Amino acid sequence: AKNREPQDFIDYINTRYKALEKILKQHQELKNTVSINRIANKKEKESLAIIGIVSGKQVTKNGNLLLVLEDPTGQKRVIVNKNKPSLFRNASDIVLDEVIGVVGVNVESVIFANSIVWPDTPANKELKKSDEEKYVLFLSDLHVGSSKFLPDDFEKFLKWINGGIGNEQQKRMAKNVDCIFIAGDLVDGCGIYPEQDKELITKDIFEQYKECADLLKQIPKHIPLVICPGNHDALRISEPQPQLPKDFAKPMYEMNNAIMVSNPSLINISSTGNFVGFDVLMYHGYSFDYFVAEVDSLRNQGGYDRADLIMKFLLKRRHLAPTHMSTLYVPDTKKDALVIERVPDFFLSGHIHKSATANYRNITLICGSCW
Repeated sequence: AKNREPQDFIDYINTRYKALEKILKQHQELKNTVSINRIANKKEKESLAIIGIVSGKQVTKNGNLLLVLEDPTGQKRVIVNKNKPSLFRNASDIVLDEVIGVVGVNVESVIFANSIVWPDTPANKELKKSDEEKYVLFLSDLHVGSSKFLPDDFEKFLKWINGGIGNEQQKRMAKNVDCIFIAGDLVDGCGIYPEQDKELITKDIFEQYKECADLLKQIPKHIPLVICPGNHDALRISEPQPQLPKDFAKPMYEMNNAIMVSNPSLINISSTGNFVGFDVLMYHGYSFDYFVAEVDSLRNQGGYDRADLIMKFLLKRRHLAPTHMSTLYVPDTKKDALVIERVPDFFLSGHIHKSATANYRNITLICGSCW
């Protein structure tokens, strides 16, 4: 690891800006954008389009929304008028540091917005279908070691996946399970929050991973387990998180069917000679807390009970943690691993211990609950 300088953060944000600008430029209305420093040459009241990162947001004394947009060449103030209710409502959800496009009219030193364009996922994305009937399981947040872990329920799950319980249809499903995803927080960890030890049955992190591996070993060996870490696991919290550490989680690596991936990751499954397979975006979901706290519409529509809305919110922005403070991150100057560059077929998350499923523009959203 190297020391990080302020310049690394600037380069990282510029890398992110370029990646999202590229996605935004695929939108018809942003084909001919101007860079902010060239707006001065435009005629008064001329219509124009810009792409910028949101560096400021406030409500003016007249009740309009004032945004400050910044691109590599400069800054521009944008007014969203409250007399355009649907535009105003959408713009109220804008968070700092996201990258958006604005189409509007230039008057004196501000742009009056007529429309706002988010990077978003294509509205006409095809719904892929495989020729074979197979099942994929999504689990998250096992929290092995916690006094709140539910061994009896997990035991039931193990019996079912081994074909021991369930009706005919459930047994057929168990037999056709092709792959299991586990989206982080495999163990409860140690010292994650104050006085956590009072809620731990197993107080040793090595022991927690051993117990977790002992449970997962009871899943039939032919089923691959795709596992990413979460914020309770024994490694850095800053994202992207690497795979689970071999020194702490050695027993997990001794399972031949375990595939360790980073958080987040994009995994392709079920591809055959004539089918491209499904792309699964797996993200534990650490940034969810921030957006539930900061975005009124998410909070007012159910907050943590509506993981699907949080996931749609992030897909619309094509970024897993658009605001600088929404998650700890490593400023990689070459690539922002939290940009959703490829549109997935499935988006899987966990973290908030509430299950939700939904469909957004032919992307299946699944948030696992917890054990």
